[in-house]
Amino acid sequence: MRHLSTNPYVKSVSTKGITYTEAFKQLFIISSQQGKLPRDIFEACGFDVQILGMTRIKAAAGRWRASYKEQGDLGLHDARGKHSGRPLKRELTLEEKNARLEAQIHLLQAENELLKKIRLAERGLEPRVKLTPSLRYRLIKAVIEKYHLQRMVSYLCESTGVSTSGYYRYWSASGIRVRTQKERVDEEISVHVRRAFQFKKRNKGARSIKMTLEGQFQIVWNLKRIRRIMKKYNIVCPHRKANPYKRMMKATHEHRAVPNLLQRNFKQSVPGKVLLTDITYLNYGKSKRAYLSTIKDSSTNEILAYHVSERMTMDLATNTLLHLQKNRRFKRSQDAFIHSDQGTHYTHPDFQEKVKRMGLGQSMSRRGNCWDNAPQESFFGHFKDEVSLKNCTTLDEVKREIKAYMTYYNHYRYQWNLKRMTPVQYRDHLLEAT
Repeated sequence: MRHLSTNPYVKSVSTKGITYTEAFKQLFIISSQQGKLPRDIFEACGFDVQILGMTRIKAAAGRWRASYKEQGDLGLHDARGKHSGRPLKRELTLEEKNARLEAQIHLLQAENELLKKIRLAERGLEPRVKLTPSLRYRLIKAVIEKYHLQRMVSYLCESTGVSTSGYYRYWSASGIRVRTQKERVDEEISVHVRRAFQFKKRNKGARSIKMTLEGQFQIVWNLKRIRRIMKKYNIVCPHRKANPYKRMMKATHEHRAVPNLLQRNFKQSVPGKVLLTDITYLNYGKSKRAYLSTIKDSSTNEILAYHVSERMTMDLATNTLLHLQKNRRFKRSQDAFIHSDQGTHYTHPDFQEKVKRMGLGQSMSRRGNCWDNAPQESFFGHFKDEVSLKNCTTLDEVKREIKAYMTYYNHYRYQWNLKRMTPVQYRDHLLEAT
């Protein structure tokens, strides 16, 4: 480009092409009529044939000769589209311009209808719509069919920002066949995803579905595919929402009853060493309330014992200890202890005496700090999300529902942070490792 720009017969030069002066074109035509070859004419005017290449020289020569033959000297003028040697672009007729304007108006109306649906979806009044290229292709086809437009595909594709080739490829027989095949595969996958989602009648999120598919159905799919299928077929798992009225403030008071032996070291990879306990309330029926006390193995997340009562008495905590004693699967580890908050049930002398008789140590969270017993609080949160007690009318029905969930939780509920195992499987895994 630097070499060519110094030539007086070059008007401009860029990476895309060379624009020659009109004087050079006229000189070329005169010399060509005298019988000189294009190569000799270019070399005589200071052009390096090796740089230009014979293909470019022959193309320019043919274009100028044809233009001169058709229009004379006017054909050599460089008016960029009017009298140059390049093919002229046909002017659109008034009818064609009106047709294009009408097609664009119809397309804008269709887009406005689609945008209205998108706004309604954002407000939760319509299913969510995303303006993807495939949706634009369907929109263009619908506008063409509705208003009987002809030869408007390229123009409408350009107006919506999609390629014409993509439009024809989308509506080709092979494109429709591929989409139909993908739709059939997604339908088959959705059946398995729904089975895992409703396994044991407990709704699950994408990660739980993945682990259930692997553990129960021996099907291995990645999370992206599962999440895509859930979104496509509206398979929604309810999410726990934080209570805005509860402020998790870090307490500054030291323990007044028992020191904190745990110090949030929840995962010690030793089953039966760190036991967590707490009490929560359960609403059921019509304005009825029950109370649930549990003891959880912090290392394996297994629920070792639980007790349900209509009253929040001292027996609620002590009976849970009795159930732990009767659990034959529980094997107390060396230096095992039970951790709780500073509730009256756990600071009571009767509870502490029973803990000592069982050979366990005792640890307590800081006052008002639920993070010191976070795994237990997390279990209660998932429990209330996954158990439906609204249809229970009696305490016995509540107990049956809780018993079914505890079996499901310990033996069938896979957990991502337990190497995608259930609590019982992970317990056995840790015991084998030791």
